[in-house]
Amino acid sequence: MYIVQIASECAPVIKAGGLGDVVYGLSRELEIRGNTVELILPMYDCMRYDHIWGLHDAYRDLWVPWYGGRVHCSVLCGWVHGRLCFFIRPHSQDNFFDRGVYYGCHDDVMRFAFFSKAALEFLHQSNKRPDIIHVHDWQTGLIPVMLYEIYQWHGMGHQRVCYTIHNFKHQGIGGVEVLRATGLNRPEHYFHYDRLRDNFNPFVLNFMKGGIVYSNAVTTVSPHHAWEAHYGDFGYGLGHTLHLYRDKFTGILNGIDYNIWNPEVDTYIPYQYAKDDMAGKAQNKKALRERLKLQDDPTKPLICFIGRLDEQKGMHLVHHAIYHALKNDAQFVLLGSATDRSIDTWFAHERDFLSTHPDVHLELGFNEELSHLIYAGADMIVVPSNFEPCGLTQMISLKYGTVPIVRGVGGLVNTVFDRDYDNLHEPEERNGYVFFQTDNYALESAMNRAIGLWRSYPEEFAKLRLQGMECDFSWNLPGEAYVELYEFIRDK
Repeated sequence: MYIVQIASECAPVIKAGGLGDVVYGLSRELEIRGNTVELILPMYDCMRYDHIWGLHDAYRDLWVPWYGGRVHCSVLCGWVHGRLCFFIRPHSQDNFFDRGVYYGCHDDVMRFAFFSKAALEFLHQSNKRPDIIHVHDWQTGLIPVMLYEIYQWHGMGHQRVCYTIHNFKHQGIGGVEVLRATGLNRPEHYFHYDRLRDNFNPFVLNFMKGGIVYSNAVTTVSPHHAWEAHYGDFGYGLGHTLHLYRDKFTGILNGIDYNIWNPEVDTYIPYQYAKDDMAGKAQNKKALRERLKLQDDPTKPLICFIGRLDEQKGMHLVHHAIYHALKNDAQFVLLGSATDRSIDTWFAHERDFLSTHPDVHLELGFNEELSHLIYAGADMIVVPSNFEPCGLTQMISLKYGTVPIVRGVGGLVNTVFDRDYDNLHEPEERNGYVFFQTDNYALESAMNRAIGLWRSYPEEFAKLRLQGMECDFSWNLPGEAYVELYEFIRDK
């Protein structure tokens, strides 16, 4: 099949979160399976150009209809670690992608509405006719709308769209100006409840809802999160829409790239290791302690948190985990950057307060190299998320023999199986600890069980590590599931 992925991120050239990793990893897996895959991305001024090989002009004069006029764009082409990527660069006084950031601008809705229009216009004008157009999150939610309402009448009637939602919380909310700008027009048509009108605000359009209504297949990034979004509160108001289109909605668990996240081949860690030779794990723990100036005490387990400092990640529980670890004679390492100024201030205060403590280190910001060393050196990782559509950190930690302690939401339920209480998996399949409530006592219970096993039954803890390392969360099974889905909608 010929597949085009259209997204706002692709790791490592454009990465703000897990979306970039998924777009790259899935594209690579699809190519391994014999498909032709191309990616269309915005050309941000702040992306990692050092990860692009052979960047050159691919389409110099792309004129994109916009507000009744046209915007001149260039399309550049290059390879990102083997993936063929097209980058759209508008020549406009709006400077859509020359902002020094990927997201967070006051006009993000219009920026990505333009990108969606430009991506379709590029496919149309360059005569590219993929079997499948796979689009991601709210930023590309208008693509299936415009394909069905406009471009199918201009030679693109056979293309099928798969729409993947990575985060229901951010849906893309716009007004009538989006219709005028993109050429959709007809507000009386699109402000209908059955199309783009937001489910709770009748005066705005919802990009994500449009993507659900108009696409041929809708996925989210884990089976359990699909259930949560459909039947619970994690659809953030789109539960009824998902129910109406339940026949085309499913959850496919993300994978991780074991060429990158694998202690056997990881070049970011000083000592490689494998499940049949774990000596390097202890050496990396010692190296991590030396780097972060923690005391090297063999009687203390090392617990970590790696991720965004964001309310989604359960910041009150992360904060409590630090002090509960210290209270129980364990060490704690945190690596993450805050998305909110108040959270940044809060954790900066904690960092300064604990700066001389020999058993804790808080690293505010993100450091790719350090994250690998923490995964390799830590004994346990806490992932106490309020919601977690899929989660990659727990999958990575399992591969590194770092036992996850997670809250039972979203993809965490599909990947971490409680050592003591999981009745759906055999004892040899269990790989971590799970708690369900959002209070401190629930977290403490899970942490106490993990610390207790490490301290009192080291052989059993070592066995649990190995069971986690044996889990396969590569892109193999997700890749197969997506190919089957593509074939199903292509042949409809």
